[in-house]
Amino acid sequence: QVQLLESGGGLVQAGGSLRLSCAASGGTFSIARMGWFRQAPGKEREFVANINWSDGSTGYAESVKGRFTISRDTDKKTVSLQMNTLTPEDTAVYYCSLHRPFAVTYTYWGQGTQVTVSS
Repeated sequence: QVQLLESGGGLVQAGGSLRLSCAASGGTFSIARMGWFRQAPGKEREFVANINWSDGSTGYAESVKGRFTISRDTDKKTVSLQMNTLTPEDTAVYYCSLHRPFAVTYTYWGQGTQVTVSS
């Protein structure tokens, strides 16, 4: 069973930076892409960024383009999200997710890590 473990959340002032990491474990498995999503209080979960596992191509939500950078380490099966110039609107629980090949959608999710940006 694939497991995702996130780390790196916390409290930061507006304009600051945080780096989230997510490690995938659970035996031998293939990855099509990994992504980050977030859910703010009272809002639905939304896409933040994703990365294609084979070629490293990336995608970002408009709200984070130019501020966030997603990267991967295929040997360690980890994905990271560097978040710069944070604003209070970035406050949310951030979830790591994993998309298996041929799956319709993201199949596995981490437990989430809280990011709080104070003004």
